Amino acid sequence: MPTYTLNFDSINTSAQVGDIVYYTHSSNNSGGFDVADLANTIKLGDITAISATSIDVNSTFPTNPMVSGDFVSFAKDKQINTSSLVGYYASVKMVNNSTDKAELFTIGSEVSESSK
Repeated sequence: MPTYTLNFDSINTSAQVGDIVYYTHSSNNSGGFDVADLANTIKLGDITAISATSIDVNSTFPTNPMVSGDFVSFAKDKQINTSSLVGYYASVKMVNNSTDKAELFTIGSEVSESSK
């Protein structure tokens, strides 16, 4: 399968090798989208390598190729990322540097057993 390199100014820090890359054509020259555009999101392939400004994607390039100005996104593989955060503990530090009164309404968390 051929590998394509996509170059960007910067890469989202949560992108990982194995994530799936998608792209969507914009509806006008200003880069905007409408609902019809987003419904036509096209799967490009899986990320095989990441650098600070580019990603390599394994893909049989689709018949409707990418053009400059297309919106590129990625998703995690649902078979691999099946639950939430994993680990033995979590630590949270909240800081309010304001001198004004602040009130915290709620904090929530989700716990799932990750090992025995």
